[in-house]
Amino acid sequence: MSWRDFWNADTPIYVNERHKVLHYGLVARDIVALIPSRDAAVLDYGCGEALSAGRVAAACGQLYLCDGAPFVRERLQARFRGDPKVIVLAPEETDAIADGSLDLIVVNSLLQYLSVEEFGELLGLWRRKLKGAGRLVLADVIPPDIRAVDDAAALLSFAWKGGFLVAALRGLARTAVSDYRKLRAELGLTQYSESEMLEILRGRGFAGERKAANLGHNPKRMTFVARPAGAD
Repeated sequence: MSWRDFWNADTPIYVNERHKVLHYGLVARDIVALIPSRDAAVLDYGCGEALSAGRVAAACGQLYLCDGAPFVRERLQARFRGDPKVIVLAPEETDAIADGSLDLIVVNSLLQYLSVEEFGELLGLWRRKLKGAGRLVLADVIPPDIRAVDDAAALLSFAWKGGFLVAALRGLARTAVSDYRKLRAELGLTQYSESEMLEILRGRGFAGERKAANLGHNPKRMTFVARPAGAD
């Protein structure tokens, strides 16, 4: 099994429906805050089920939702069928987006499932698609010093505030014996230090910086904001 296979089904990552709804609502809120204008073109790459994508679409001119899992795309297409502001794409279809047309690309909680080489190739694609003043946001990046217990603590804090603490405790127990735990042990998660990420971005033609706060609920993970180098 690969990470793509794992995400192409209902997974134990979300402990219950409330967790999933609150997670996507929080991410959507953070994305909306990054949109530069009401007519902006936005790509959410590796969007997952994007349950609150309607809020993002309402705040921009065009929203592209891209995910590698056919199961996820089918749900997205069913939800947004007939909405001209939302276009659902497979990763291999994103090259059809016009070069230099995007104001914002958000990549949230994806890089840990990609190899360094895959990430480098995607940086080339994303740079081509961005406008000169466009922004690339890489969120929920895992630093090398983070531990599984840190992720668990962040989930429990989120669950306490969101009213699903008991479900979160049960969910952590399920995750410990799930395919996710097995895949994490077999395939690992790709991690980057702040300096490594900034160096990779420079090497691919971006000027980047770490954002003060991460997108989503986990404060120990990192978010980076980058622009094509040389842009005003």
